[in-house]
Amino acid sequence: MNNKNNESQDCCQKIEQKESKGFLSGLIYGIVPHIGCIAFILASIFGVTAATELFKPLLMNPYFFYILILLSFSFATISSVLYLRKNGLLSSSGMKRKWKYLSTMYGSTIGVNLLFFMVIFPLLANVSTAQPNGILAINNGLSLIQLQVDIPCPGHASLITDELKKIDSVSGIQFSLPNVFNVTYDNSKTSKQQILELEVFKTYKATVLSESSNQQVLALDQQATLAQQTVSGSCCGGGESCSGCGVCECGGR
Repeated sequence: MNNKNNESQDCCQKIEQKESKGFLSGLIYGIVPHIGCIAFILASIFGVTAATELFKPLLMNPYFFYILILLSFSFATISSVLYLRKNGLLSSSGMKRKWKYLSTMYGSTIGVNLLFFMVIFPLLANVSTAQPNGILAINNGLSLIQLQVDIPCPGHASLITDELKKIDSVSGIQFSLPNVFNVTYDNSKTSKQQILELEVFKTYKATVLSESSNQQVLALDQQATLAQQTVSGSCCGGGESCSGCGVCECGGR
């Protein structure tokens, strides 16, 4: 009786170990394809220009995202085939028997990819980039432009921010999912057109969603002031207006 219990415990432990192995393998196969992106982002954060230039050609390839996904699932598939073959289960029935292992393998691979694309890459894209508040930036004489860039995935966001940072007059960049960049810059030193002419935007097209500057804000304030003076100045009969001192042109007060 005890032998049977021991055998069942050993069997359960082996199953748990295999599932754990499948999970760890899925994590590794999900991470490995992103090493290039991770290296580029870290190099960008720490200012290692030589490293960013080394990995930049990879991110400049518009098909790089799809290659990463293909590599990730290729690694998981090769590992699964080797595992099934080693255990003599390389068949449809064997796959059914090991569905938990396979689902754990592919599930963890998909999960890692989603974690990188939806959380890690967007967060890292905003690291080490100044992000002044839009209203504060405008009041300080800066312009704010919102760009939508046709990047294939958030992993390319760091490439865009890195290129924008090379413009001295750019003081802040903020990335938002899925592909929006808020850029603040000194319009006395550079222009919107110069920003849009960056080399990276020849590969990944940038579209202006909105823009604002301190001149626009001042113009709006002036219009509001004039409108208020016109309304408050009609103190005389017949629609005659008052001067700035509050004395009516008709001689009344």
